[in-house]
Amino acid sequence: MYSKDYQTYLESEPSEKDIPNNKKIITPSPQVVELQIGSKSVINFTSSNYLGFSNNQYFLKSIWKIESSYQVHKTNIYRSLEKKISDFLGMEDSIAYASIYDANGGVLDPLFTQDDAVIFDEQNHISDTIPSLGKSTCYHYKSKSLRDLENQLKKASSHNYRFKIIVTEGVFFMDGIMADLKGICDLAEKYNALVFVNDSEATGFIGKTGRGTHEYHGVMERVDIITSTFGKTFGWFTSGRKEIINLLRERSKPYIFSNSLSTAVADTSIQIIDMLSKDNLLSEKVMQNTVYFCKKIKEAGFDIIEGNSAIVSVMLYDSKLAQEFANELFYEGIYVTGFFHPVVPKGKARIRIQLSAAHTIEHLDKAVFSFSKVGKELGVI
Repeated sequence: MYSKDYQTYLESEPSEKDIPNNKKIITPSPQVVELQIGSKSVINFTSSNYLGFSNNQYFLKSIWKIESSYQVHKTNIYRSLEKKISDFLGMEDSIAYASIYDANGGVLDPLFTQDDAVIFDEQNHISDTIPSLGKSTCYHYKSKSLRDLENQLKKASSHNYRFKIIVTEGVFFMDGIMADLKGICDLAEKYNALVFVNDSEATGFIGKTGRGTHEYHGVMERVDIITSTFGKTFGWFTSGRKEIINLLRERSKPYIFSNSLSTAVADTSIQIIDMLSKDNLLSEKVMQNTVYFCKKIKEAGFDIIEGNSAIVSVMLYDSKLAQEFANELFYEGIYVTGFFHPVVPKGKARIRIQLSAAHTIEHLDKAVFSFSKVGKELGVI
């Protein structure tokens, strides 16, 4: 149920004053991370809204205008979006899907058979493994271990597979640590393998110009397939070599047998790509917030996983403690989620924080203060 004020806002008509000067970046409002849940006002630290575009006033109010503008020749906007994605990521071609789940699930199954080997990082997001991999031989390697990856590639290379493909996260969704894409690409070249990266936790704000982890690691021309979305806000896609994308258009079931993105989402995604191509202020803000929060939460005495993304895991180790800690933070006005086995390994329970360009210093200070208060009450610090 929407609040009365939000419902009134949704029902209001967009006006010209809501359309910004196209030379300026659309600044996310701090209010997008301030939620009303029941009678409780909380700051949201458990959303993948990295760029702060969720519930953005300009995009919400322009969606109605956009949808009515593309009743004819809708194909044009999708092809325009796919070209924008390809140009932004430095890939040859792209294909748009209705969800990132579809984008990940629509890659391996149509491309690889029993004659191929798929080499998985054991901590890949579950959506990376949705296809029936019974058709191909699957090798798992210890997460982020180049040594074990090479061992698995050696095993796969001892067989006469048609193709070998390494599948990894760009940023691992539960701990915020980047994969070593340069090391992975080096091994892929050594053992004649393809590289597939799910970059959903990075596109739009990781890398010098926000292109993602392949830009961050300097391997933009060495990754064969990327699936992602823009700051987990709009648009889902697979990008890659032209031959791969052509095959997906013909064989990828989630693409063929699902509805397309709405024209409003497609058009909004184009606007976001244009914006990110002109200015990296938002990506810089996300990372500035992350550096600030990490410094302050460590100074408060908490143990965190040292990552290099907008995800920060505050380690509590005990499952019951993680649940209790998250509940107590909610009553302090901080909305987070406790993660524990089987989502993470036993003994690795945590609170996962996701930073956004919409968070202010005041939001971050409030979070650190609340973490400290609850941490002392529960004997963590």
